[in-house]
Amino acid sequence: MAFMEAILLQGFSTSALLGALLLFVVVYLLFSGSRSQDEEQEPPGPKPLPLLGNLLMLDLKKVYVSLCELSKQYGSVFTVHFGPKKVIVLAGYKTVKQALVNLSEEFGDRDITPIFHDFNKGFGIVFSNGENWSQMRRFALSKLRDFGMGKRGSEDKIIEESMYLREEFEKFEGKPFDTSLPVSLAISNIISSIVYGSRFEYSDPQLHEMVQRAYENMKMVGSASIQLYNMFPWLRPFVKNQKQIVNNLRDNYKESEKLIKGLLKTLNPQDPRGFADSFLIQQQIEKDSGKKATLFHMQNLFYTVNNLFAAGTDTTTTTLRWSLLLMAKYPQIQDKVQEEIDRVIGEHQPVVEDRKKLPYTDAVIHETQRLANIVPTGVPRKTTCDVHLNGYLIKKGTSVFPLLVTVLKDENEWETPHTFNPGHFLNKQGQFVKKDAFMPFSAGRRVCLGEGLARMELFLFFTSLLQAFRFTPPPGVSEDDLDLTPSVGFTLNPSPHKLCAVKRS
Repeated sequence: MAFMEAILLQGFSTSALLGALLLFVVVYLLFSGSRSQDEEQEPPGPKPLPLLGNLLMLDLKKVYVSLCELSKQYGSVFTVHFGPKKVIVLAGYKTVKQALVNLSEEFGDRDITPIFHDFNKGFGIVFSNGENWSQMRRFALSKLRDFGMGKRGSEDKIIEESMYLREEFEKFEGKPFDTSLPVSLAISNIISSIVYGSRFEYSDPQLHEMVQRAYENMKMVGSASIQLYNMFPWLRPFVKNQKQIVNNLRDNYKESEKLIKGLLKTLNPQDPRGFADSFLIQQQIEKDSGKKATLFHMQNLFYTVNNLFAAGTDTTTTTLRWSLLLMAKYPQIQDKVQEEIDRVIGEHQPVVEDRKKLPYTDAVIHETQRLANIVPTGVPRKTTCDVHLNGYLIKKGTSVFPLLVTVLKDENEWETPHTFNPGHFLNKQGQFVKKDAFMPFSAGRRVCLGEGLARMELFLFFTSLLQAFRFTPPPGVSEDDLDLTPSVGFTLNPSPHKLCAVKRS
């Protein structure tokens, strides 16, 4: 059986497996034959086995692929049991939009699985609910705007960092290299400058360690063993990846603590340098006012900062790496991008204002986000009340997967959904056009906090790099040999590869 094989491959001991099987038998005898009284009103789905649910039908390495196949049989709203846990899956643009946008409040909570609880303990922004989420998100949005997130202030930071990244690429002198580390360092520095008010040198081992731990965690969170842990939390003692994730998080928090202690020594309430300073100032304001129950405590600061680093670094880094790989894969598209950049902006440094004058380049970036579909299942939601969707009842507290891959590749919305086609975002006159089914940042009240910053980063880094370099496969490797099969983790990264960045004359 596939799931047994996955357990063994992920490092579970034989005794643990036997124990799990024994527990399965006991639970099977206790619960076999039980049915929900409201089953007829609820979304359809494959019949679950006791305890295992529909586990035998799922490829734990590519769950989103299994769910896409099930949607063809059961429709746009269906039920899947991940072990004993019932999950409602939403498929297709119209259904996902109805839930996340039109019923934003009803589908507005985060489903905090065991591994995400290990990440945040209910604090921070991404994996919290209720008043904690509301206050932290509202404060973060306000203060991040103060520091130019998505505006001119962050534009200057990104332009400066793009110059450092170009210098880093030049060091390889046109020889093959892995783009992942230099791109990760650059994107991490943008978050660092917004959070702490300063950037790291690319040679700084502290930055390398932070980036490496974040990368490892994103990869392990999508592993088969972690998905089994989410279904059966009692497996925790046997899941090596869970221990490694927690250790990495602990090390990250220690690094954050050192940096924040350094900020405290030179904190000026009249001149905050970044988000962390603003949080510390607000913390002191509430303390001075005598407020006893405050959410502005150090745990929330550490978890929020790490949310910003993890979410703000991995997704943008992954998308930018996909864009460079796709340029090497499709040189004729790279030709058109570079022709447009040369013709419109020449040698001057790209700025955000250039976006409206570069419709083809903008279309290529959007199409990269669409095709790469780096968070295919979306981040799980949870219903805040009983809600009806497409004629089905979804009960309060139910886990919901908005299957974003079925939005970004909806055959009713995209002409060639499985092909890299910048024309999806261009009209007949070659002008850029927005598409409602473009939802790489999700939608509704849980839409990505850093969407504006990410869009700016992708445009400025991509145009700056394409202005300076021609991206090609390594010598002896053809464009056809470049593999677009993703490497599965919590996000879909490109498979390991190397590119040549040949300096343009």
